[in-house]
Amino acid sequence: MIKLRKFAYKFWLPILLCIACVFIQSQSELALPDYMSDIVTNGIQAGGFDTSIAEVYSQETFEHLLIFADEQQKDTIESSYTYTPYEDLSDNIKKDFPKLKDAYILNDLSQQQTKELESALIKPMLMVSSIDSMDENSAEYQQLFQNLPEGMDVYQAFAMMDEETRNQMTQQIDSQIETMGESTMLVAAGNGVKTEYEALGADVDQMQTAYIFQSGLKMLGIALIGSLAAMASAFLSSRVGSGFARDLRKAVFEKVESFSNSEFNKFSTASLITRTTNDITQVQMLMIMLLRIVLFAPMMGIGALIKAFTHSSSMTWIILMILIVITAVIIVLMKVVLPKFKIIQSLIDKLNLTMRENLTGVLVIRAFGNEKHSEERFDKANNDLTTVNLFVNRAMATLMPIMMFIMNFATVLVVWVGSQQLDLGNIAIGEMMAFIQYAMQIIMSFLFIAMIFIMIPRASVAADRVYEVLSTDLTIQDPKQPEAFHEQEKGMVEFKDVSFQYPGAQEAVLSHISFVAKPGQTTAFIGSTGSGKSTLIHLIPRFYDVSEGEVLVDGVNVKEVYQHDLRERIGLVPQKGVLFSGTIRSNLKYGAPDASDEDLNEVIRVAQAKEFVDAKPHGLDEAISQGGTNVSGGQKQRLAIARALAKDPEILIFDDSFSALDFKTDATLRKELSQLMEKTKKTVLIVGQRIASIMDADQIIVLDNGKIVGKGTHDELMKNCQVYQEIAYSQLSKEELANA
Repeated sequence: MIKLRKFAYKFWLPILLCIACVFIQSQSELALPDYMSDIVTNGIQAGGFDTSIAEVYSQETFEHLLIFADEQQKDTIESSYTYTPYEDLSDNIKKDFPKLKDAYILNDLSQQQTKELESALIKPMLMVSSIDSMDENSAEYQQLFQNLPEGMDVYQAFAMMDEETRNQMTQQIDSQIETMGESTMLVAAGNGVKTEYEALGADVDQMQTAYIFQSGLKMLGIALIGSLAAMASAFLSSRVGSGFARDLRKAVFEKVESFSNSEFNKFSTASLITRTTNDITQVQMLMIMLLRIVLFAPMMGIGALIKAFTHSSSMTWIILMILIVITAVIIVLMKVVLPKFKIIQSLIDKLNLTMRENLTGVLVIRAFGNEKHSEERFDKANNDLTTVNLFVNRAMATLMPIMMFIMNFATVLVVWVGSQQLDLGNIAIGEMMAFIQYAMQIIMSFLFIAMIFIMIPRASVAADRVYEVLSTDLTIQDPKQPEAFHEQEKGMVEFKDVSFQYPGAQEAVLSHISFVAKPGQTTAFIGSTGSGKSTLIHLIPRFYDVSEGEVLVDGVNVKEVYQHDLRERIGLVPQKGVLFSGTIRSNLKYGAPDASDEDLNEVIRVAQAKEFVDAKPHGLDEAISQGGTNVSGGQKQRLAIARALAKDPEILIFDDSFSALDFKTDATLRKELSQLMEKTKKTVLIVGQRIASIMDADQIIVLDNGKIVGKGTHDELMKNCQVYQEIAYSQLSKEELANA
């Protein structure tokens, strides 16, 4: 996947924006459990009071608090509040606290001062709350304060005591406070503030409702931001993934277009189709997952782990244990599943190959009555792929139930351990609920990571297959400094002692080929099957490069000019006529987009295609199906010839292009071509199997086992070339040859 990174560079801005959106989404997800914990703990348990600091204290309560504070705590408390007579109180305070008289009002404090004040107030607030909440007739109250002098209240007695006596008197209350956990102490302190406000006539129910409502609004706002960030990240990642795949497909297509026949021999057509479609789709999906889940899962998992450890460190061992189990499950699953992914891609290649062969060879299959064999062959390829896919999917399907079991087990374990911590006062109910959510987030993050670790190897295989195409070294490349064609030798084709050997072959296909094809003349090639005729003409447009010698066009070595410029001067009619889906017009204008209808009608006439084109209901606009399957072989060849003529090239090459024509059409077509060549002075090269198709050529070259064994006109070769004579007598009688 890293090898294809250059295709992602142009999307750097949406990638950065996507990362930012994923970060915002993860932080919003992590913030929600904290707010839920606050609502449960502070909003419900503590009545909406989340701190031991009150905004307002009555003079009496303030003095009671100071009784139970040490010297340092007294200094902190006294410096944080200002005594204010009733007449100096603001109207808002008088309205909110109707029973308030003279009061102590909280000053504006810094964050550090607020923290110090909260710490200083917890114990005094708990002491005052504990004493105020005691029933004077209870046994506990009588036991603690039975020796108080008559007419003296508890606080007066405590105020008169020295510190040692006071500590002895409050030892039992102190021991109760020490057994409280931090969370329980904060809840109790918050309840103390609530009690004070209630005594001052404040509407504590409305305060509780307002706290819960504000916290809920914050949760909704954070959830909305997270949702918008999630939608934005999904949009951006989809755009990046689609654009990445688009550019990759374009690059693969352009690379394949630049392949010579040597490179095409390395990859099957089915494999190239799979690599351009299925493999790039795999890479596209991975790119989307990388931007969404691969970034999101670690952010969420690490963040949730930190939050869980910060809030409830006593239960983090549960998460560590769960992570060990999940990791073990993932490792086992990866060991089982990953080797199958490479097999799947090769099986898809095989399925595509089988399907393609069945479709292209459907007529042959029917002619030989082998439909059953073709069905069995396809079924085998299909079943092989299905079996491996089922194994992989079943193995993957076990992951979700296992993860759900682990998640439910983790929930039960957290509740069981959390209940003990609740009893000890180490955590609040809200914190336990938040811890459960953090545990679920951690588990889900690891589940996402597991899915990615399983997807990455499969996409990596696909990416390697795509990169293999892109990194294929081209055997035929354009020169850095091209030469200019010699206009005075326009149309000249010359072979200088050319030899050619296919890559990996042990013997040469062509050996020491030398000839000159001149403008205005027709040069024909004939020989037995496998003698190298088609290979020879494929060297002219540089479909292959010669092993030895030189091929010159317009007086220049074809290796010293751009391939595009070379092929612009050549019109080729291949051995197998190929038509593209579209119309007759679009096919004829394939190499001559500016050709007029008059030009097209002329080349159709020369190619002997006018009769059947005019018979079509839509004429030039008649539809042509893919591969030209809706026209006959002869019609396909004639349209291919017309397409080459419409290009109006310097050099026309016909690679056994008259084989599907009857003798009459062949003769008429050759006559029209001869007249056209005399008029335009084009160079014509013809590969033929039939003596009748080439006997009028100005120069006939006879090939046998890759070597020239004869060169000259028909009459000359009939006198001095035995190979040519054998071919001629095998096709025509002596009388026919004499009449010809």
